[in-house]
Amino acid sequence: MIHPTAIIDKKAELDPSVEIAPNVVIGADVKIGANTVIGANVVINGPIEIGCNNQIFPGAALGLPPQDLKYKGGKSSVKIGHGNTIREYVTVNRATGEEEETVIGNDNLLMAYVHVAHNCLLGDGIVIANSVALAGHVEIESKAVIGGMLGIHQFVKVGKMAMLGGMSRIDRDVPPYMLVEGNPSHVRSLNLVALKRNNFDTEEIALLKKAYKILYKSGLTINQALESLEPLCDNEHINHLIKFMKSSVNEKNRRGLINGNK
Repeated sequence: MIHPTAIIDKKAELDPSVEIAPNVVIGADVKIGANTVIGANVVINGPIEIGCNNQIFPGAALGLPPQDLKYKGGKSSVKIGHGNTIREYVTVNRATGEEEETVIGNDNLLMAYVHVAHNCLLGDGIVIANSVALAGHVEIESKAVIGGMLGIHQFVKVGKMAMLGGMSRIDRDVPPYMLVEGNPSHVRSLNLVALKRNNFDTEEIALLKKAYKILYKSGLTINQALESLEPLCDNEHINHLIKFMKSSVNEKNRRGLINGNK
């Protein structure tokens, strides 16, 4: 299961079922779970923990030090869950601060040449298309879809089931359930395709359509619109949308919200 040209540190912990192709380099303090397949010329440097049933394609570089001038060599790490597909030449960097993590959840697809920088947090079921660059401290909630050849600014957060159109410039937070596109980017519509694919019922979709109109078509300020949505917050999706947008506006180190379409 391990090609003889692979170089594996004796301190690495690999499940016996792990498959390793030619010319792979695996350093110390690396843990890899069952049935993970590692393609040719992959470099994995610890501390990093990779779960089960992942497919890592040729040329990926995982767990290397961050591209951050603040990094002083502390023991930071990467944690990757289960069932992920990491395509050719993806790079995932360790976090910057001591004991901090860069985290990728479960069942994600990272297409070729994706860069995941230090301290990024990715949920589950995310699709990131080719040549996307995530700057440091980016957070992407579950089931978001990120179009190809775009960049996401540091400290930006992308909400669940949002979709970002290819070649967009994402420099502020993207609310959940929204479709965003452009340079500069704007919220263009509700992401109805994602709602239907995730089995939202007619009532839930109607509520989110109402929320979208209040947020982006009513002429209200963000704070006024969010206050108008409070009577609908018994619905879990509306409640998540409100909490996400309030934190974007009010919390320190957040970059504010992407504007609505003009």
